[in-house]
Amino acid sequence: MSSAAVMDRRALLRGGMAAIVPVLAQRPTQDTGSAAPLRQPELAGRPRDRITDYENDPFIIGVERRLRCTCGCNLDVHTCRTTDFTCTYAPQLHREVVALVEQNKSAEEILAAFVAEYGETILMAPPKEGFNWAAYLLPGIVIGIVGSVIAWVLIRRSRMAAPAPAASNKESPGALSFTELSEDDATRLQAELQRLEQ
Repeated sequence: MSSAAVMDRRALLRGGMAAIVPVLAQRPTQDTGSAAPLRQPELAGRPRDRITDYENDPFIIGVERRLRCTCGCNLDVHTCRTTDFTCTYAPQLHREVVALVEQNKSAEEILAAFVAEYGETILMAPPKEGFNWAAYLLPGIVIGIVGSVIAWVLIRRSRMAAPAPAASNKESPGALSFTELSEDDATRLQAELQRLEQ
């Protein structure tokens, strides 16, 4: 490929860029500060209900946080209705809570009404009575037992892996000392040690 052909390509690219850049610079920018009308609102999800005074009432939120949403998400009703806008169960449960609050029911009465209608599975935590105490106590007991067994095993292994203290010749059977050698053996040993030192 000749250098003239390379130069022609570079010149062509420069000329093209010189023509495009001023056109892009003159394009009007979109105003991102104002909201444009949504052309297909059905793509944004289901329409929300009218916001009532009860939407952010602390009492309502407190009751809804003690109720489990029945859509299978395992979230409380308040969290589900404020984060998952595709859920149809949480808004229905919210309307039921609002209706009971408008009847001047207390939080315990509202929870009792939900338990009567949906069963104890509607509650985020089971009531602390009867067999339900097992749900509160059993995990702690199991963790304590498992932790104790692991600690016992680790302590036992560390004791087994520790080196045994050096035993004296008197304590270890079968070990010979110089005092137990015969005179001939002691003489031969002394001669061998002297020969090795030379």
